[in-house]
Amino acid sequence: MPTALDVTALAFYGVLCSLLAAFAPQTPRIWVRALVGGMVGIVAAVLLPILRGAIGV
Repeated sequence: MPTALDVTALAFYGVLCSLLAAFAPQTPRIWVRALVGGMVGIVAAVLLPILRGAIGV
């Protein structure tokens, strides 16, 4: 059974990846999609610990 932290991370990254996938088909080049995906991943990795601390999870 996942812990609260696992569920939080799963939900957070799930939402971000869903948003990225919604806009990815609109980008014309694969390198642009890869660059945007990498940037979203870095931002998500930085924000998740901050959000966890803010909500006390």
